[in-house]
Amino acid sequence: MATTTVSNVSLSLNDRITAGIFALLIGGFLVFGAGLANSAVLHDTAHDVRHSYGFPCH
Repeated sequence: MATTTVSNVSLSLNDRITAGIFALLIGGFLVFGAGLANSAVLHDTAHDVRHSYGFPCH
């Protein structure tokens, strides 16, 4: 027999505003940082990230 447990977490207004501002900052950085970057820079960054995780690229 399967049972489901549901929990409800309420956040204060200050916590929600902080999370919203943080999400806006990260989103803005991704849109403007990736949108205005040179494509070679994005490729090199992705390449370096793959190497840092230990994935071979070549």
